[in-house]
Amino acid sequence: MALSDNTRGAVFMMGSMTAFTLNDACMKSLSGEIPLFQALVLRSLAVIVFLGFMAWRGGAFRTRIAPRDQFLIGLRTAVEIGAAFFFISALFHLPIADVTAILQALPLTVTLAGALFLGEAVGWKRLTAILVGFVGVLLILQPPFLFGEGSGFSIYSIYVLLAVACVTVRDLCARRISAAVPSMTIALAAAVGVASLGAVGSVTQAWQPVSTMSALWLAGASFFVIGGYIFSVSAMRSGEISFVAPFRYTSLVAALLLGLILFGDWPDALTLLGSGIVVATGLFTLYRERATARKVHTGLRPR
Repeated sequence: MALSDNTRGAVFMMGSMTAFTLNDACMKSLSGEIPLFQALVLRSLAVIVFLGFMAWRGGAFRTRIAPRDQFLIGLRTAVEIGAAFFFISALFHLPIADVTAILQALPLTVTLAGALFLGEAVGWKRLTAILVGFVGVLLILQPPFLFGEGSGFSIYSIYVLLAVACVTVRDLCARRISAAVPSMTIALAAAVGVASLGAVGSVTQAWQPVSTMSALWLAGASFFVIGGYIFSVSAMRSGEISFVAPFRYTSLVAALLLGLILFGDWPDALTLLGSGIVVATGLFTLYRERATARKVHTGLRPR
């Protein structure tokens, strides 16, 4: 039986989120084996080769890019570098499910930032959902000023929030880049930026010999991150974004299972509760965005 475009898009989105989470698990497995920046350089090499080939094959290098888009791509690449540093640093020191759970706040932060900086209409229902979602984030973080000492909060908890902020700016930049700019050009610029971060940072760290196991983890990380790119592009081209986007929460399920199987980690009750709140409010926000888009399309006034 043939799949509908929306069903196909949902399958691709689930594949993308699972692949990216498997990449995260591989990178986390390298902590204590090789330094962060060395891992970034080695993983980025395979990604750059793949994206460069796809960009060349698609004729992306022949596309003229307007100065405004060049600025936006540069800004997007800069915050992508920040996101990679903060996220992987946190991943090396925190449970994968906790880090992934906080990242699920992205639909909320992007919606809020779009209202604040791009003038996008956001009704009181979505604003309420965003505020409730941030309460869920606090339950995951468990900062000492609310939960007391010994809550598990650390500087790397802040790193995850900084990664969320960077990815929010990245997504806002992507919204402003003109449709004429090939997606592969944008992705390749980000990959080169992350590789440059690793190259510069590795000067401050002594490179370590890569064991057979570390090489396998690096190969896995490269394979899965490339798969994530392919599936994510396919997802956006296969169905309605409003239908496909909620399936991004597959990453949290994958992170919970991988954390338990590979690292023996399972979140505490407060973290699970916070994760549930963040996911629920994120789904509601996506639903309201879809409903608002339909009202605008039919000429009704959004609420």
